[in-house]
Amino acid sequence: MAPAGPPNDPHHTDRTMSTPIDRLRNIGISAHIDSGKTTLTERILYYTARIRKIHDVRGKDGVGATMDFMELERERGITIQSAATHCTWDDHHINIIDTPGHVDFTIEVERALRVLDGAVLVLCAVAGVQSQSITVDRQMRRYGVPRVAFVNKCDRQGANPVRVRDQLIEKLGHNAVLMQIPIGLEDRFEGVVDLVRMKALYFDGDNGEHVREEEIPADMREEAESFREEMLDAVSMFSDELTEAMLEETVTEEIIQQAVREATINLQITPVLMGSAYKNKGVQPLLDAVVRWLPAPTEVRNDAIDLAASTEEEEVRVPIEVSADKPLLALAFKLEDGRYGQLTYLRIYQGRMKKGGFMVNVRSGDRVKIGRLARMHANEMEDIDEAAAGDIVAVFGIDCFSGDTFADAGVELALTSMAVPEPVISLSVKPVNNKAQANLSKALRRFTKEDPTFRVHTDPETGETIVSGMGELHLEVYIERMKREYNAEVEVSPPRVAYRETITRRVEFDYTHKKQTGGSGQYGRVIGYAEPVEDEQFVFEDRTTGGVIPKEFIPSVEKGFRSMLEKGPLVEAPVTGVKVVITDGNHHVVDSSDVAFQEAARGAWRRFFPQGAPAVLEPIMLVAVEGPSEFHGPMVATLMQRRGIILGVTEQEHFARIEAEVPLAEMFGYATTLRSATQGKAEFTMEFSRYHRVPREIMEALVREHAEKRAS
Repeated sequence: MAPAGPPNDPHHTDRTMSTPIDRLRNIGISAHIDSGKTTLTERILYYTARIRKIHDVRGKDGVGATMDFMELERERGITIQSAATHCTWDDHHINIIDTPGHVDFTIEVERALRVLDGAVLVLCAVAGVQSQSITVDRQMRRYGVPRVAFVNKCDRQGANPVRVRDQLIEKLGHNAVLMQIPIGLEDRFEGVVDLVRMKALYFDGDNGEHVREEEIPADMREEAESFREEMLDAVSMFSDELTEAMLEETVTEEIIQQAVREATINLQITPVLMGSAYKNKGVQPLLDAVVRWLPAPTEVRNDAIDLAASTEEEEVRVPIEVSADKPLLALAFKLEDGRYGQLTYLRIYQGRMKKGGFMVNVRSGDRVKIGRLARMHANEMEDIDEAAAGDIVAVFGIDCFSGDTFADAGVELALTSMAVPEPVISLSVKPVNNKAQANLSKALRRFTKEDPTFRVHTDPETGETIVSGMGELHLEVYIERMKREYNAEVEVSPPRVAYRETITRRVEFDYTHKKQTGGSGQYGRVIGYAEPVEDEQFVFEDRTTGGVIPKEFIPSVEKGFRSMLEKGPLVEAPVTGVKVVITDGNHHVVDSSDVAFQEAARGAWRRFFPQGAPAVLEPIMLVAVEGPSEFHGPMVATLMQRRGIILGVTEQEHFARIEAEVPLAEMFGYATTLRSATQGKAEFTMEFSRYHRVPREIMEALVREHAEKRAS
């Protein structure tokens, strides 16, 4: 067990370039919200002497957790941004990223897992595997991240770590193996039994900093032997050496440790440890597990895209050799607008990075100078002169986007970026004055650069600025940050739905435009009919004969009709699905003109449109909802309540997928409704399908509402 010495203890020296790469660990701490990730990270920093005093997430001392350094995070007691830090344990250098638990901040988890070699999956001993545990696990699988599970909060009422192990097996499909069992539970939780070394571990001192090793209590000996046998059986399935040692009864601690390490790295088992971070129990053995069982950068396969060999149709991937002697290859996985300008977090996969050196942004081709190189500790930093393959560092003052690759000149390789989920919720933001407008623009530029799931666009029809994100909390946090960090006061409202108007029956017209104002006047007559047409915005057809309307004026007639498409008479929405046919007309040798026939067309339109049984059309979205089969009923209900039409249902391996057509107007706030109905376990995607007529009562309400707005 590595001692937790004071900050000046030589055991806790910072990583230098001489630290071997096999003693480097890049880990993330991920879990469902409120499982105690940030509290656990705080204890890790304390025991590795990175901080001198423990601060709580909802700190009574007014400080708050080290890793929750945003004011908003401390107020709400939640993690919003992933934060990076580093520490040393047992002569190993550990880079740690603490990630949010809220599904709204899922990109923070994605980008962390993309650059990490291993992870600690934190689970609550009472709640077990929860919705975000499932999402995080899916993300870990996507990137092939080996993990150890830490069952936290063993001191809570109802704690049952063995049940949590069973849930890991049943709900997540892990081969979860208990490496420890608890000594007591709930308010009698005292420590853990290490099943590898068969020792009881207790955590003494004001903050559990002294690990006391004792013999296993007599009344637990039999239980411990039984669980150890179970553990050895599970691990030996993946180790011939351990199987042989068991048969010959020559099992040693070294053989078990090596077998557990190999099986964990190969994703064959998930070791399960336990404790209570808040009560300072079980954290040091978890640190031991991180350095013993999670991989070094050299033990994880990473690929790069060979730009020279790849084509638009086919991506050619090549493995990366994690070596400081190779040309530089680094991935920018996170951006922050800090006190000293843009701060770019980089994971170095190959080569070295030196302060004052140069590197090339592979995407843009720009050559950039490394002016300042640092290691991050939450929002503080430590300047360094050099970093090598496998490390995670921060660079100041380089202009780039999240997901960019940096390399030495001449390197034609690009690292694959993280998967970016599509936004599911939108809001309209409007600045309250001109000053707020300028500040809003700055804020939106920064936030879209930092967060690929935060999107901004201007609706060409309504002129509104629409922001989209992963959930209501996600957007709420950004709106709050606009006000606090940029002094941009904004009014927020659901975006207006892009309605359309059309006619629903054929109607004939005969309209004469006649104007006499002394001298030459204006004269034009158009006769014909209009009818609805599907899948077209507007169709114009000339069927006149005998020159009743001279050919040079036919384009003027079409231009006049087209000018009326911008705003319909019902709700001033664009008009679509109308076909106009000109069959007859009349002209005057002197008074007919381009303007006269445009006006004749406009007059005809104003007259026939109200007679054509006009209707409002609304956008219909194709919505796909996915979630556990147990929530099949509630998922269907949430769609039906929103005027949804179910198109199909498929079920596979306890997972249901429902496809439906739902009006866009009914989809606002759906993400929250769906999560509430399914305990946060379902998710959905949405794309435009077609336009369809609005039901009569809704159309009447829309027309009434529009008339009231115009009157006011």
